[in-house]
Amino acid sequence: MALTSTDETELLLPLLSGMLEEQRFATFLERVRRRTQADYAGLFFRQGERTMHEVTEFHAGRDLRGEARALGFDSLDLLDRFPFERLRPGRVYAVSEFGDVDADYAMFRARYIAALGIVDERIVRLALDGGISAWLLVARGSECSAADSALLASLAPYVAMALRGFLIEERRRIEAEMNGAALARCGTGWLLLDREARLVAAEAGLAERLGALPGFALRQGERLRLPDPAAERELAQAAARFAQDPAAAPQALELSAEPRVEAVLLPNGSQPAAASSLPVVQVLCRLPRPRGGMGAALLAQLSGLPRREAELALRLSQGRSIAEAAADMGLTLETARNYSKRIYAQLGLRGQADLVRYVFESGAILA
Repeated sequence: MALTSTDETELLLPLLSGMLEEQRFATFLERVRRRTQADYAGLFFRQGERTMHEVTEFHAGRDLRGEARALGFDSLDLLDRFPFERLRPGRVYAVSEFGDVDADYAMFRARYIAALGIVDERIVRLALDGGISAWLLVARGSECSAADSALLASLAPYVAMALRGFLIEERRRIEAEMNGAALARCGTGWLLLDREARLVAAEAGLAERLGALPGFALRQGERLRLPDPAAERELAQAAARFAQDPAAAPQALELSAEPRVEAVLLPNGSQPAAASSLPVVQVLCRLPRPRGGMGAALLAQLSGLPRREAELALRLSQGRSIAEAAADMGLTLETARNYSKRIYAQLGLRGQADLVRYVFESGAILA
């Protein structure tokens, strides 16, 4: 069965836009459910060895899994006895074909779908790679039709394509979150500017910090406004130079004298395939680093120091004197001095400069 032009509008467009919905693929699945007059339409996938009751599921209509658990069917892991992985991609299977796998499975499934009022199901496996398995399924309280099977078969390659795109975007989102977390831990933020020094994109932490300072204005598509007009002109000149020479040397720039905000300007080496305003300048700035309570514990794990000595080492590495660190920690000056001697002896360090280097090169600084 070929999809009609109406199907393309009613089903394929919602499918392609489904990855952007708050409830992923909700409109597409609801239209499939209505089209097949089903009680349930679901798209579910898993990676690796996860069990069928641990899959990621998007659905429209009744929440059959929730209803099954409410009815006391806690053994949904029995669904794993059906060889979902061995279904031929693109072929639509009927529920009557599921019963020959295993007697316990067949009995369980018969009871569970009967209790839910489900009479028939149709399922098609989607062709994916990278260790991902996915299926599109409809379930009805009456017999499914040949048209239902034909529709699923026709949709399968398009759903597989959309799901591939969704998974790629999910990986990129996770990578972006990890990059953001790493930059925040390192105390770094960024801005991207075009050849006219207009703001193209901004890391959230730096945008929030600069936007709260007097004299700064960060508006997407507009020139970056700085407190000092001379710095603003210098930034514009750097943007023009980087646009002409992507291999130009980095440049340091003071964005604000009070409060002190300094930046390193770099030519942007990554050009998007298409954009109305290409970023040519990366602006990197230092941010106040979040101070978590785990730094001393992690330093103790990495160095072998006792926890209190690790806490003192962390404070000394942050520029505190022994007297200041002792007061912060509620120690006598003599106790703090004894701790510091043991720290330097155990770590083989010669002084506070070595300690600063040791701590800032350790993983504890990322806590």
